[in-house]
Amino acid sequence: MNPYYHLTINKREIIFLLHEQGKSLGYISKQLNRAKSTISRELKRNTIQEKSYSPSKAQEKYQQRKRRKCGRKRILLDTEIHSRVQRLFLEEQWSPEEISARMRLEINQQALSYNTIYRAIYHGDFDESNLSHGNKGAIRKLRHRGKTRHTKNYRERRGKILISNTIHERPSAANERREIGHWEADTVAGKTGRACIVTLVDRRSRFSLLGKVEKKISKNVIDCMINLRRNVGEDKCKTVTPDREKEFSQHSRITLELNGTKVYFPDPHAPWQRGTNENTNGLLREYSPKGEDISGIFDSQIHEWANKLNTRPRKCLNWKTPYEVFFNESLHLI
Repeated sequence: MNPYYHLTINKREIIFLLHEQGKSLGYISKQLNRAKSTISRELKRNTIQEKSYSPSKAQEKYQQRKRRKCGRKRILLDTEIHSRVQRLFLEEQWSPEEISARMRLEINQQALSYNTIYRAIYHGDFDESNLSHGNKGAIRKLRHRGKTRHTKNYRERRGKILISNTIHERPSAANERREIGHWEADTVAGKTGRACIVTLVDRRSRFSLLGKVEKKISKNVIDCMINLRRNVGEDKCKTVTPDREKEFSQHSRITLELNGTKVYFPDPHAPWQRGTNENTNGLLREYSPKGEDISGIFDSQIHEWANKLNTRPRKCLNWKTPYEVFFNESLHLI
């Protein structure tokens, strides 16, 4: 006898035909090369009262049983796992890959791929009625939710400033991310002409410092940068690489007031030379969408955003957080 295979709709139609002709179970089993008990069970469980056996109904019931009993159970059907993933995705705004990798790091027996989380998001498993971005549910919480991208030939036309040092003169320790203390800087604008957020990101650890200024002018921005850098100690202030925007025109003050910290500028139209900061700004946009007025945002809220960024696991850090790398400490986050 051949190894067992599930009956197909064609086999069931043959069973129906031979059974209606009055053939015995032994005869039918030989014609299909199946066990007599297989034919008996098939007829018994798919014949309703005195009605005849129906191959289409039998196939339908088989499919229902298969979906219910066969295959691996969905991991996210576990309420505890579902709740944990939902919290990290909707409240902490971690990406599916960050969630998956951090769960493996902290709960090494828990195998949950980021593709599984993506499927659940697109399936609507994490949708809530009070999501603020349109009516597409949790999908709108993904980082790249229809964000406009520049074309390949796009050229920045913002004003130019006099620079002190170019990025090509920057120390190799900064370029190769060998040590903490080499920062990239930028501003994240809110509503045009209103308050903005100054961002400083350490190249080695991806640790972020955030501060709000009421207006995006050079004096305000440089004052904020100096105050933020003083908070982390002189030993962690070696270089800074800002964008070539007008708000950094007073960059010489950084060198004067921060113990000779040198400022290096990237090439024109080369944002990838400050990729760490650009990526962090993209993460920050999850909390402060483009065009939204942040004038009424308190410093405590800015601090909360910085804390979320610094306690979010990063792939480039082997799923450690910027805080853990910057301060050389271990955290328990989930």
